[in-house]
Amino acid sequence: MKPTAILLLHCPDQQGIISEVTKFITDNKGNIVYLDQYVDRVDGIFFMRLEWELDGFLIPREKIEEYINILYSCRYNMTFHLYFTDTRPRMAIFVSKMSHCLYDLLARYKSGEWNVDIPCIISNHEDLRYVAEQFDIPYYVWSIKKDHSNKDEVEQAEMELMKKEKITFIVLARYMQIISNEMIKAFPRHIINIHHSFLPAFVGAKPYHQAWDRGVKIIGATSHYVTEELDAGPIIEQDVVRITHKDTPQSLVLKGRDLEKIVLSRAVSKHIEHKILTYNNKTIIFS
Repeated sequence: MKPTAILLLHCPDQQGIISEVTKFITDNKGNIVYLDQYVDRVDGIFFMRLEWELDGFLIPREKIEEYINILYSCRYNMTFHLYFTDTRPRMAIFVSKMSHCLYDLLARYKSGEWNVDIPCIISNHEDLRYVAEQFDIPYYVWSIKKDHSNKDEVEQAEMELMKKEKITFIVLARYMQIISNEMIKAFPRHIINIHHSFLPAFVGAKPYHQAWDRGVKIIGATSHYVTEELDAGPIIEQDVVRITHKDTPQSLVLKGRDLEKIVLSRAVSKHIEHKILTYNNKTIIFS
């Protein structure tokens, strides 16, 4: 497919934004292939995702961001991000001992479903090395002591590896450690997590067993960006499945795992496709 540029932006809502930005594209011989916009009428904020073909575009790609900044950023008090589809995101996967999300991510990657590179898998346990070897992806282990006395040292080593591998975003595929504020600041709105939607109602060990004890009728999963407030970042994707009296704790676990991997992969897909805008603690998800 022809390479395209993707512009994600938000600014206070006002007249003329769509016409001005699209005119900039068409005046410079760009062919627009996608345009979606949304107005938050409560806060008065305009959001837009615009994609156009780079073939024949008169402005060199290394100058496009500068042009948009000069022409529109100050004029409209605009925040924007520019991406190119022939520049593949580089994803690091963090795991512990559970393999269901990891297998799903790697299967989609190997099948060519995603335009992404996965240079490394990082873990605090050796348990899933065999999965990485099946997919021929380097697997790195840094064990964290029970008292967490070496956690800063471990995260420093992980950060150095990700810098070396030019990682652009992180996926926590059931990684059972809390990410430090330093790593979150290094990858703002670029760390994706998955958890069961029982939080905070069913915290601690065996949440699905707790849910079964309570006789729940719905279980769910939530994928979100990681922020300094635990499990409270902008939500990207959620889903639920019905439960009946015939279910057992074991069937709830299986249904929950299916939900977790599907919801996580949907969130990762949207991130790779640059279809997510964050504003305050919410997300705008373009179709």
